Amino acid sequence: MSGAAGGYRELGLRPVINAAATLTRLGGSRLAPPVPAAMARASTEFVDVPELQRAVGARLAERTGNTAGYVTSGAAAGLSLAVAACLDVDERAFPLPGRPAVAICRAQRNGYDYAVELLGVEVVEFDDDPASLTAALGPATACVLWFAGAHYAQGAPDLVDVLAAARERGVPVLVDAAAQIPPVSSLWHYTTGLGADAVIVSGGKGLRGPQSSGLVLGSERIVEGCRRHGSPHHAVGRGMKVGKEEILGLLAAVEWSLERDEAAVLAGYEAGVARWVEGLRDVRGVHVERGYPSEAGQPHGRALVTPAPGSGWTAETLADALWQRDPRIAVLVHGDAIALNPQTLDPGEDELVLDALRTLLEAT
Repeated sequence: MSGAAGGYRELGLRPVINAAATLTRLGGSRLAPPVPAAMARASTEFVDVPELQRAVGARLAERTGNTAGYVTSGAAAGLSLAVAACLDVDERAFPLPGRPAVAICRAQRNGYDYAVELLGVEVVEFDDDPASLTAALGPATACVLWFAGAHYAQGAPDLVDVLAAARERGVPVLVDAAAQIPPVSSLWHYTTGLGADAVIVSGGKGLRGPQSSGLVLGSERIVEGCRRHGSPHHAVGRGMKVGKEEILGLLAAVEWSLERDEAAVLAGYEAGVARWVEGLRDVRGVHVERGYPSEAGQPHGRALVTPAPGSGWTAETLADALWQRDPRIAVLVHGDAIALNPQTLDPGEDELVLDALRTLLEAT
């Protein structure tokens, strides 16, 4: 048993085998190997945190081909600060005079909108047609917020078209790509590749950095606005504090991620999915197949396990039965199926998930 699992048990908690996703409620992801040491080193000395932010931001920008970078206390905080940077207001101006607007595609509305709405802006929606997009880009529009990923594509115009329309009217475009790693090229694809003004990425998901970290990469104007509105300044982002440990931890995670053989990582994920599909193929009462892409639209598969009518199971009851085990096993319910994601598993944990599923299904 790992030290962490032992600590959880001392508190009366069961550790979790995470076959669901890089979910915040489950702790995001495991820290990349160099991250704990980087955080430990940061904890031993004091530093001027704004200077540290600028130095680390410059290093991150250099490594990813962006103009500037800023470490936040998560992707949602990155949304708030990046939008605040687009408002062209003094850091003491909140609540805002008037109601500047942020344009968001109607099909992409989601729970993370609150990170924008808390600033007091008006959200103006647009649809998948040029006239709707044009109408949303008025004089009061501070920026367009675009959510990346295949799961946000249906009902939305192409990002290239959004960028062209916004550029014509001088409106910046921010891309939320919180969970879009892999591929690691998301760190520069939307900005230097397509021309968005900034991309916001979670530090505690695919990058495997500190869970309470995020990253804004893009134009100097956006990043400087994040600095101005963020902690330790007494501005709208004062409570969105990111510590020196998280700043150096995220730098270590990004540099580690850039050096990984991503093709080999994805092949490892696919091998785990194949073992699940093969290992459940002969189990009565369920249908199993490879699904693609992942729950956040990442470019790798997952196993979809669908209980048959009359089997005694539904996706919900099967997911709950796995969660009640010791250790708990977390999966996602996807329609009539449970989805098994290999991204957040250590080697050998896919076999534990398979054994647990076979035990439950073969007992009925």
